Amino acid sequence: MKVKTSITLSDDLLDEIDRRSDEFRSRSEFLETAARGFLQQLARTELEERDLSIINRRADALNAEAEDVLSYQAPL
Repeated sequence: MKVKTSITLSDDLLDEIDRRSDEFRSRSEFLETAARGFLQQLARTELEERDLSIINRRADALNAEAEDVLSYQAPL
């Protein structure tokens, strides 16, 4: 379902959207596509931050395990 809304944009941004909107049916489609892409990027960033937080919490254990594995490596 689509909902009609009103937004305020600067003239230069609207000009840029108009220049690029030939690839889209309307300004609305352009802005919806841009908003969806930005929201996907935000979600991806949140997942990456969550993963990094998990790795950082477990860093000491992971480093200890790596050192243990390396201690079995034969000298070259």
